[in-house]
Amino acid sequence: MTDTLRPAEPASAEQTGDGQRKLKRSIGVVGGTLLTLSCVTPASTLFVVVPDLFGTLGTATALTIAIGSLLCIAVAFCYAELGTLIPSAGGEYAMVSTLAGRLAGWLVFVLSLLVVVIVPPVIAMGTADYIAPLVHVDPALTGAGVMLLATLAGLLDLRANAWITGVFLVLEVIAAAVVAVLGFSHAHRGAGSLVSMEVAGAHGRIDPVTAALVVSGLAIALFVTQGFSTAVYLSEELEHPRRDVARTVLATLAISTVIILVPVAAITMGATDLKELTGGDLSAMVTAWSSTAVGTFVSLCVALAIVNAGIVMVIQNSRVLFASARDKAWPTPVNNLLSRLGRFGSPWVATLTVGIPGALLCFVDLDTLYGVTGVSVTAMYLLVAVAALLGRRDSHGHTPAWRMPLWPAVPVLLIAVLGYVLVQQEPVYLLWTGGITAVATLYWALYLRPRRDTHWLVSLPEDARG
Repeated sequence: MTDTLRPAEPASAEQTGDGQRKLKRSIGVVGGTLLTLSCVTPASTLFVVVPDLFGTLGTATALTIAIGSLLCIAVAFCYAELGTLIPSAGGEYAMVSTLAGRLAGWLVFVLSLLVVVIVPPVIAMGTADYIAPLVHVDPALTGAGVMLLATLAGLLDLRANAWITGVFLVLEVIAAAVVAVLGFSHAHRGAGSLVSMEVAGAHGRIDPVTAALVVSGLAIALFVTQGFSTAVYLSEELEHPRRDVARTVLATLAISTVIILVPVAAITMGATDLKELTGGDLSAMVTAWSSTAVGTFVSLCVALAIVNAGIVMVIQNSRVLFASARDKAWPTPVNNLLSRLGRFGSPWVATLTVGIPGALLCFVDLDTLYGVTGVSVTAMYLLVAVAALLGRRDSHGHTPAWRMPLWPAVPVLLIAVLGYVLVQQEPVYLLWTGGITAVATLYWALYLRPRRDTHWLVSLPEDARG
């Protein structure tokens, strides 16, 4: 049987650190929301990820993102409850380990590690398209440069990064607003086009968008607003985690959905024809609706948004790796390295460990990265929903935490829907993700489980225990 975790023992230097391994509580709900919104990175998602959805879903893109956002409300309820119940920098794996067992938590950790390593380079590679008005460079090299820059910024104090990302966030929201205004003011079709379910096919043909295509696209649609989970990763650095995690999760999802969905609707209505919409060249559309100067301004705002996203994602991802080392997921020398904190209070070795491989992934095929990310996010959400279903058992039901409405109906429905979405994904991406998960299971069986008393000991910081 899978072992479930007991409440953590009283703090010791080995479990929570001796002051050098303890993250500093330095941000409030505003700073946390700025960092979390920056990780969702609405503008860069709009300009980098959404064009691929237009290419396969055409006018059904806005509808698919809307359905994905509704599913994300249920997911956000799960994150908000579990994140206040178990406020750990480990995020999903700490929540699932505590409530559904160590093996389930380990598999969630592997899935989250896939997501946190792959997503930043996916976004970063889009930078080249949006600095083209100034200079033409190779997308892979540009993405790698953005990742290295984000890694250097991630070594700084978290409060400083909250201000940096806040400024960049304002610029990307302005860019998204400009696109929305221009799209609606140059509308070539009515609101009915948002549900017309058409995509441009070969030789000028108009193809219907089937329900199966929409379901398949939901994996990417879930990824579009995925960053709201960052609030959970930052819970050890929020000043009042049991109050602020839920507020940050839910507020971020609401704001990011508006920032992304409204411009998508405007683009759908403003594209001159179906071929232009399916082509997804948003920079060209903005320039056609306005002028070269406005198009250049929006493009540069998006480029800054991508850098912003890279910084926040590296911050988030390093916290996950730091937490895994503190919880002894690796051989002792590796744990000691990854749990080191630098002069600014950031886990500097963990930051370099996620940032440098991210730069290298910029040279991998983009479609493969998208596919594996979509499968990983869907599977991870499914396991979080399972943990939410188990979250009120025994003493956990009496621990102070934000509680979702309509429990247990919300997690049960979410499990069913996400399970269906998962099996509709491309077999090659299921095989890639399944193979990595199988290797991780072997590591669990051969290394972690035999050392169950000394390794993979998921615990909470002393000041976060109920």
